[in-house]
Amino acid sequence: MRSQPRITDVAALAGVATSTASKALNDTGQLREETRERVRRAAEQLGFTPDSRGRALSSGRSFTVGLITTDSSGRFSIPIMLGAEDALSAGEMALVLCDTRDDPLREQHYLKSLVSRRVDGIIVTGRRTEPRAPIDVPIPVVYAFSPSTDPDDTSVIVDDHGGCGSTVRHLLSLGRQRIAHVTGPDSHHSARVRAAATVEAAGDALAGEPLHGEWSERWGRHAVDVLLRTQPSVDAISCGSDQIARGVCDRLRELGRSVPDDIAVSGYDNWSVMALASRPPLTTVDMQLEELGRRTANLLLDAIAGSTHSGPLELPTRLITRESTLGT
Repeated sequence: MRSQPRITDVAALAGVATSTASKALNDTGQLREETRERVRRAAEQLGFTPDSRGRALSSGRSFTVGLITTDSSGRFSIPIMLGAEDALSAGEMALVLCDTRDDPLREQHYLKSLVSRRVDGIIVTGRRTEPRAPIDVPIPVVYAFSPSTDPDDTSVIVDDHGGCGSTVRHLLSLGRQRIAHVTGPDSHHSARVRAAATVEAAGDALAGEPLHGEWSERWGRHAVDVLLRTQPSVDAISCGSDQIARGVCDRLRELGRSVPDDIAVSGYDNWSVMALASRPPLTTVDMQLEELGRRTANLLLDAIAGSTHSGPLELPTRLITRESTLGT
């Protein structure tokens, strides 16, 4: 069997001392860039993979990041994690996922474990947009989707107000004149923000007050019955989630109302399981959570390097137009 190449082999091929090769591969020391590049090419040519333990010891870092989440279903945390991994992998860093299941004791256990493992930093996220209490750890932390209550902490959040506003402007541009809004519980921050944005953007075209209920298809179906009874002239329904919007479409179809010819329908989230399976497919708002994850990870990398961004960073959403408002 062919033996694995060693750091001495890389040094010999690059024509440098073993200590120089180690510094070049670990990105430490005061070396010329051409020397680092020559060592990297030699390592690639030989198929040499640095020992992560040695890399950690020489740099004082573990090259790992923790991700703490309350989102057990992964509906929001998985795309955020995928985006974060894209950014972290460029620096050859690994990510450790910890699901607290909304249990404060479990969260404290995970935090202690991550700190004891000497992770370089922590990303904190969740399934809701309500600000949460900050965590107390001696390493850099960035909050994603669920911001910190401390205004000085680094938090990356979604522009829900702008997202719902873009949906209403789209409906108005199609000539819709009576726009209703159906969303989740008014105890949820995201539902309140999306409802307020709809009221503001719709103006005189608003058909009644926003209707609050569950984040469910069942609530969407029930809301249609309420709307057709109280707002019979409604010609568009903006929904606070794709689940609600799919229920709205199903109930309208059962009642013989055409979507979008009679009533246009829009969702929110761009959750493909709902948005693409809906009949018809939903116009919806994409929160671009993978991009949010990438931005979060890059801010964490900056903080690890000593450059901290203070305060919240709000990222734009993207309107995805489909047949539920445009027709076939």
